[in-house]
Amino acid sequence: MSETAPEPSPSVAPTEAEALLSVLDRNRRTFAWKTSGLDAEGLRATTAASAMTLGGLVKHMALVEADWLAVKLAGLDYGAPWDAVDFDADPDWEWRTGALDAPEDAHALWREAVERSRKAVHDVITERGLDGPASFTWPDGRTPSVRAMLLDMVEEYARHTGHADILREAVDGRVGEGAPPDFTV
Repeated sequence: MSETAPEPSPSVAPTEAEALLSVLDRNRRTFAWKTSGLDAEGLRATTAASAMTLGGLVKHMALVEADWLAVKLAGLDYGAPWDAVDFDADPDWEWRTGALDAPEDAHALWREAVERSRKAVHDVITERGLDGPASFTWPDGRTPSVRAMLLDMVEEYARHTGHADILREAVDGRVGEGAPPDFTV
């Protein structure tokens, strides 16, 4: 059974921004649950024909938080460790090194990226609203809205949480669509 928020009464209905951020945070929480509590071997495990690992996923999502929300949405710099990586020379750096990082380091990097994103998103929504522009333009000249960027982040988490679901089940049998109520990030 998937996690769903209770239906709000009409007088306390969330705003569209609150609803979007709630869905994004639910996806983040499920992703954290699927990737938590494993040792280094568990975070390095692969399945099927894929080289994808849970550690790589954790570090990749930390990069996506920085790239998509801090840089492209809010116009901030990448910050460490991303600004020191030559992605042209090593385009899969986060995937490769995420499989080698200590679990606590990978999860700390992700949590820091999420906290930075939360602040950046709050500031951007306050300044520009959901219909306002992101801080970058596609090569064809289009500039996505804040809403479009947040919806893309929800989709990114949904896709990679599915990957984490398969990998985690192969590692230790953990299954389920949502984190239990007592799980903390």
